[in-house]
Amino acid sequence: MSEPIVDVHQLRKTYRSLSLTGRRRIDAVRGVSLQAYPGEVFGLLGPNGAGKTTLIKMLLGVVKPSGGDATLLGQPIGSSAARSRVGYLPESLRVDRHHSARSALRYYGRMSGMTAAEIRAQSDDLLKLVGLEGRDRESVRRFSKGMYQRLGLAQALLHDPDLLVLDEPTDGLDPVGRNEVRKVIDRLRDSGKTIFLNSHILQEVEMVCTRVAILAKGEIKAIGPIDELAHRDEQKLIVEVPCDGPDDRPPDWQAIFADGEPLELESTQVRDAFRLTIAVAGQDQINGVVDRLRGAGRSIWRLEVRRESLEETFMRLVETDTVDRPSSETDSEVPSAVVGDGGQQ
Repeated sequence: MSEPIVDVHQLRKTYRSLSLTGRRRIDAVRGVSLQAYPGEVFGLLGPNGAGKTTLIKMLLGVVKPSGGDATLLGQPIGSSAARSRVGYLPESLRVDRHHSARSALRYYGRMSGMTAAEIRAQSDDLLKLVGLEGRDRESVRRFSKGMYQRLGLAQALLHDPDLLVLDEPTDGLDPVGRNEVRKVIDRLRDSGKTIFLNSHILQEVEMVCTRVAILAKGEIKAIGPIDELAHRDEQKLIVEVPCDGPDDRPPDWQAIFADGEPLELESTQVRDAFRLTIAVAGQDQINGVVDRLRGAGRSIWRLEVRRESLEETFMRLVETDTVDRPSSETDSEVPSAVVGDGGQQ
């Protein structure tokens, strides 16, 4: 496997809040480790307040970590060598209203140290890529939020970065706007760009990302390809066995399965059948359940294997994320009257 473009090891960020009741410790990011590789779309998925934007700010050198280390493209985070090869789309791009898309690109290009000739050479292709060709001289005052996001993608790509960091690129967009941004991301992925995407919208991550890390309460709860995350836990076997009517008493299921591996089993009666929900680890256990039911003289009307979906995985991992979380802590802003632990903000 190629060397990682984003390489993070035990990265931490702690804030300390000053209040009338004393000092309070806020652990925004707690020992995060992850890697993103060349040419992939890596998704950072988590609820609001999970620490996603804090992590991105550390990667970009905006916030200094309290501990751990990380590199972008082989360079330490925060270094000018790393920043020069990264394009960034913030969650809420702000462009002065007197600009057009083309003049905004000139402005951002000059901030990146590009020459006028380099900006002109890149602008036409980028405006076409993001779907703003023909509207590039209009005032941005007429732009929808989707058009703003597409302009943000163009400015992030202007200096031809090797890594593109997108912070909530579809948040707040209508379905048409989300679809437009997804198409641009697909084209960038197909062109070989590495994309690090932060979002709390599961469906968006599932549609564009090759690998995902689920972040909750500042910690990585799971990481891997979409399919592996969705199917990583034990399966549920749903079996319906006919009964003699609503007054038929259920058999002793534990006795039927006593000679096999212990099973986590739930039984309910549905109309004229007993419905069993059994946790199984693989095909061998499924076969064992079928064999024991048949050995006990029980017919099987229905059999279904259910695997945990990505949404179910996500909800299970983050369901306690908001419990006991300091109310002053958010991803997008630092609580008032705080100081960084281990360095400047």
